[in-house]
Amino acid sequence: MTSPSTSPTLSAKYNGAANGHGPVAELRRISKTYFKPDGSVLVEALRGIDLCIQPGQYIAIMGASGSGKSTLMNILGCLDRPTSGAYLLDNGNVAQMDDDSLSRVRGRKIGFVFQAFNLISELNIVENVEVPLFYQGIPKAVRRERAIEKLQAVGLGDRLTHRPRELSGGQQQRVAIARALVTDPSIIMADEPTGNLDSKTGQTILQLISLLHQAGMTIIVVTHDQRIADRCQRIIRLRDGELESDSLQSQDNHSGYAPGDES
Repeated sequence: MTSPSTSPTLSAKYNGAANGHGPVAELRRISKTYFKPDGSVLVEALRGIDLCIQPGQYIAIMGASGSGKSTLMNILGCLDRPTSGAYLLDNGNVAQMDDDSLSRVRGRKIGFVFQAFNLISELNIVENVEVPLFYQGIPKAVRRERAIEKLQAVGLGDRLTHRPRELSGGQQQRVAIARALVTDPSIIMADEPTGNLDSKTGQTILQLISLLHQAGMTIIVVTHDQRIADRCQRIIRLRDGELESDSLQSQDNHSGYAPGDES
C-alpha cells in the first residue's frame, strides 16, 4: 500500500495556504436562533460569535452537549445559515445566500469528513470519491483522474476497485478524506473523524490529517476529546452558545498525541 507520508500530493502546498489574501473564513457577530412554530424562541444556539480563521490553521472546536459546537460547524460548513451576522468565506459573504447558491459554495469550498464515513455502498471507492465532482459537472475523465490521484495520496492506490464493505473502518475513513480533498476545498471540516475507529486506527487517521495540515490545508475538527484537540494549533471552546475561550497551542503541545499512545 502506498504510504501517505511519502505522497507527492500531500507534500505539496494547498492553494489556500499562506496566500496572503487574508482570512479563509471570518465570522462577524454570528447568531443562530431556533424558533417554535408559533414564532417564539426555542433556543439561542449561537450568540454573537466572532472568529477569524487564517489559511493553514488546524483548529479544534470543543464544548459540552448543547454548547453550540454542532451549530457552529454547520454554519462554517455552509450546511446552515445564521439568523444574523456575516460569514465571509474566501472574502465572500455567504451568510444570507439562498439554498442553491449556498450548496454550490459548499461543494466547491468545503470538504467534509464524518464520523460515520457516509460512503455509498453500491459504488467502488473511485466512484465514491468522484461524487462531489459529478455534481459540479466535471467531465468523467477528469473526475476519474482526480479521484485516483487523491486515493493514491491517502495510501489506497491498490484498492481502487473495492467497495466500502470490502475495506476496514480506517480504510473507509481514508476514502472519506480523499473525497473531501478531491474538490481542492478551502477548508476541511472533520466531525469526530475517529469516533467509529479503534485507538490504533484512529491514530493513523489523525496522523494523515496532520500531514494535510503540514501541507497547508485549513482543517477544523469538531471533537469532545481533549487528547485529539491537543494535536491542533488552536482550540475554540463554546459554552451556552457563546465563545468561552480561543487559545493557541505551543508547537510542542500539538505535535503528536493520538489515541493509543498511552502504554
